[in-house]
Amino acid sequence: MLNQSYIVASCKPWNEPGFEVLKSEIEADWHWVSTSEQLLQTLENCKPSYVFFLHWNWYVPNEIWQNLECVCFHMTDVPYGRGGSPLQNLITAGHKTTKLTALRMVAQMDAGPVYTRRELPLNGRAELIYKRAGEISFDVIRWIIEKKPIPMPQQGEIVAFKRRSPAQSRLPDNGTLEKLYDHIRMLDAPSYPLAFIEHGEYQIEFDNAALKGDEVIANVKIRKIKPKKLEY
Repeated sequence: MLNQSYIVASCKPWNEPGFEVLKSEIEADWHWVSTSEQLLQTLENCKPSYVFFLHWNWYVPNEIWQNLECVCFHMTDVPYGRGGSPLQNLITAGHKTTKLTALRMVAQMDAGPVYTRRELPLNGRAELIYKRAGEISFDVIRWIIEKKPIPMPQQGEIVAFKRRSPAQSRLPDNGTLEKLYDHIRMLDAPSYPLAFIEHGEYQIEFDNAALKGDEVIANVKIRKIKPKKLEY
């Protein structure tokens, strides 16, 4: 019978291959969950040594993080960049690299003590950056399981990020071509609202952008704008 139990929770399918590799490398009772319902069901049958949250979109009940060692990953050098849409906010602010931070989950978002920080380049499409962050996260999981580090409190000035709205995916009206390229690539991942413009009855979306000299080349998708439902 396996002594150690671990849960990896992620709502993004691009993290699952990394989980399968991890599961094959470290002998333990491993569980992959991708919804909040699956998390609650899994916790009914096991008490894990750690719960690792990679790209998780749901509220985690207090009774979970208060009673279990819950490790979440955030794409900034906290306390700088606490809050929502870290990748997009970082690229918009002009950052070329960041830190992927592993921290203990607490009541306040992204405010927990830090286990470790790892360098994370921000070049490429959003999907590639998220996959890169996932690979680094699994390396950190291996390290945490082996070393069992004690997380240290955050230090420094708090800079909070605001979660972006889908309307902010609209292409900017002006600026440099590099900024335009950054805007398209930072939104280019499954389940994210792509960069777009509207023309009459059409919404024109952009992905797979490349900056080549004095041009930005991208794929284009055109769809009809759905009429808004009137409420009476």
